Amino acid sequence: KLNVGVDTIQHGVEGLTYLLTESSKLMISEIDFQDSIHVLGFSDELNKLLLQLYLDNRKEIRSILSELAPKLPSYHSLEWRLDVQLASRSLRQQIKPAVTLKLHLNENEDRTAQVLQTDPSTLLHLIQQLEQALGEMKTNHCRRIVRNMK
Repeated sequence: KLNVGVDTIQHGVEGLTYLLTESSKLMISEIDFQDSIHVLGFSDELNKLLLQLYLDNRKEIRSILSELAPKLPSYHSLEWRLDVQLASRSLRQQIKPAVTLKLHLNENEDRTAQVLQTDPSTLLHLIQQLEQALGEMKTNHCRRIVRNMK
């Protein structure tokens, strides 16, 4: 009926979907949205229709996107124990430490537990990596990304 190829219609729908989802994710203002679509070279009437479509549906799009986000387990509590093997039958003087962690998680209203065991040097490396990741979260670049994700 439109005398247009299937690929053109598919690309148009995908482009419109991308425009609306990204604009809704970022909760951009009316002026920013108008500036974004003005570059595309559409007529003023079509720009007004797209703006109205965005304003009418952005809350619903955000709610759908939040439902599609993966539900990750969250931290509840941690139990730990330090075991040290001081000697064995073959080696009378050895020190073999091991740290055992029991991580309790909340996952969809259910509590699960994961038991992990490691040596102290690996645990120290893990702590350093986590501290480095937390330090990177304080940079302006990461703060901007996190702010845009909300």
